[in-house]
Amino acid sequence: MWFTLSYAAWGISAALVLWMLFDWFKVDTTYSEEVLTSSREGELEAIAEEHRV
Repeated sequence: MWFTLSYAAWGISAALVLWMLFDWFKVDTTYSEEVLTSSREGELEAIAEEHRV
């Protein structure tokens, strides 16, 4: 029983690692470095916040 659960856990772990590698490759080939490292949300916040003295 425990051996089966142990092998199932290792199988799920391996599947998650393969999925993460696939997703990393897909995102890396789909988007450029400028898009991935940009901070558009920060730009929108800076525009929305107008500090008046």
